[in-house]
Amino acid sequence: MPSPHLGPAPRLPVVDGRAASSSRTSVVAAVQALFVAFLWSTSWVLIKIGLADIPALTFAGLRYLVAFAVLVPFVVARPRVRAQLASLTGGDWLRLAVLGVTMYTLTQGAQFLALSYLPAQTTSLVLSFSPIAVALLGAATLRERTTRGQWVGILIYLVGAAIFLVPLPSGGIRLIGLAVAVFGVAANAVAAVIGRSVNGAGRLDPVTVTVVSMGIGAVLLVGTGAVSQGIPAIDGRGWLIIVALAVVNTAFAFTLWNHTLRTLTVVESSVINNTMLIQIAVLAWVFLAEPLGVRQIAGLALATAGIVLVQVARRSRPA
Repeated sequence: MPSPHLGPAPRLPVVDGRAASSSRTSVVAAVQALFVAFLWSTSWVLIKIGLADIPALTFAGLRYLVAFAVLVPFVVARPRVRAQLASLTGGDWLRLAVLGVTMYTLTQGAQFLALSYLPAQTTSLVLSFSPIAVALLGAATLRERTTRGQWVGILIYLVGAAIFLVPLPSGGIRLIGLAVAVFGVAANAVAAVIGRSVNGAGRLDPVTVTVVSMGIGAVLLVGTGAVSQGIPAIDGRGWLIIVALAVVNTAFAFTLWNHTLRTLTVVESSVINNTMLIQIAVLAWVFLAEPLGVRQIAGLALATAGIVLVQVARRSRPA
C-alpha cells in the first residue's frame, strides 16, 4: 500500500490532460471505496437480521465458506497462483493456517457472536478499536514506534467511546457480548500482525494468502458452530442473506476495494474505511430501531476522529 502524504500534494502541471485524467481516476476510486464501505456497513444489518434464525458461529462460517467457493475458480484460473499453491511448504501451510484461525475463526466468529448479544452500534464501536490495537501491538512486536499524534488519537477515541457507552450495558448477556467483542479486537490485532509477517516477505501472492487462509478459517468456523450450536435448518431468507454477504459484501467488495488501493493513498483509504462507524450507526437506527441521540452521535464522531488520527499520524514507511 502506498505511503501517506506528509503534506499537501504538489500541484501537477497539465500535460496532455494527464493531470486531469489522474484527478478523475482518484475521484472514481474514492467513490468506489465509499461504495465498498457502504456495502460492508450493510453487512452488520444483514447479520443482525440473520442471527434471528442462524447460530452465530455457523452463520459466520457459511458466509466465508461460500465466499471461498466463489473465489476459488478465479484463483485457479491464474497460472502463477496455481503454481504457487502446488509449491507451498509445510511451513507455509502452517503460517496460513494460523492466519486463517486468527483472522476468520476467531475474529469473525467473535464479531458474529458479539452481534448476537449486543446492538450493532455498540459492537461496531468496540470493534472499531482494532486499528488502535494493531498500532499498539505493532509497536510491541514489529518495532513500529507509536507517535505522539497516535497517542492523542487513542485518547480522543477513548473519550468518544466513553461518551457513547456510558452508562455501560447492564445485565449478564450484555457484559458477555462486550467481553466477546473485546476478544474479537485482540484476535483481529494478532491476525493483522501475522498478516503483515506473512505478506511482508513478498514471496506469497496476496490472493494465495487470502483464499487459503479464508478457506481454512471458514471450515473451522462451520465445524465449531455445528459442534457447539448444532446444525440449523436455514430457510430461503437465511440462505439469501448468506449468499448476499458472501458474494456481494465479501468476494465482490474485497475485489473492488483492492482495486481502489491502486489509486488511493493509505490515509485516503483509512478515512473512507472509518466512515463505516457512522454508516453502521445510521443504518442500525433506520433498519434495526437502535437509538441514535445527540450523545451517541457525539461519541461516534469523536471515536471516528480518534481512529483517523491514529492512522494518519503514523510514521511514514516505505510502501
